[in-house]
Formats: sequence, C-alpha cells, structure tokens
Amino acid sequence: MEHFTIATVAEKSPDFRRVLWTGEQTQLVIMTIPAGGEIGEEVHDGIDQILTFVSGTGEARVGGETRAVAQGDLVVVPAGTKHNFVNTGPNPLVLYTVYGPPEHADQAVHRTKEEADAAEAAGRDEPPTS
Repeated sequence: MEHFTIATVAEKSPDFRRVLWTGEQTQLVIMTIPAGGEIGEEVHDGIDQILTFVSGTGEARVGGETRAVAQGDLVVVPAGTKHNFVNTGPNPLVLYTVYGPPEHADQAVHRTKEEADAAEAAGRDEPPTS
C-alpha cells in the first residue's frame, strides 16, 4: 500500500516537480512553484489532470478562463485543454496533481522549472510505457 499525508509531503518539498507514485493509469506528482513563477502554458493530449492546492495563492488559466486559486481549491484540466498555473503571491504555490494516464518519468525529480524543461526537451521525462 502507498500512503501519503499528501499536504505535509507537498509542503516539505522544495522541488518544482517530484513524482511520488506512478501506476498503470495514473500518476501522483507534487509541485512547488516559487513566487513569481509558473508551470508554463501547456496542453496534455490524451491526459486528464486534477490539481489540488495546498498553500500559496495563484491563478489558474484553463481553456481561456482565469480564476484565483488558494489552499483547498481543486482544478480539473481535461485532456487537450491549454492551461497554465501562475504563482501570484509572495510565498511558494504548493500543490499536488494527478495525471491520467502518467505524464512524467517514474520517480522524476526536477528542482527547478528550468531543469524540468531541459529534461522534457532532452526526452528524459517520458512516462513509462506498458
């Protein structure tokens, strides 16, 4: 059994992105977006994403709509939808997200957005294949 006190685990992680668990159909990832930072505009073809915010404040930009997000909020991003999440506050924006199917390499850890972008560009952040 995998068990996480997810808000605590997410709050303790300084990493931009850390894959906690990868299954055949879903993947659990924690993220910490620094003040003034963002995930970056993207589209996941064939992958649904659910994001739950643990702390901080930000903006969810999903499918042409913008909404404020804060602790306790959950945002659903259907597959194929353009999205970005931006930290608008003075503290880190901390969240956990579930992808279905997996989006990132199993057990990937990217300390910064730049590191994450470089890994993706180099093909080192591919999800496992079944």
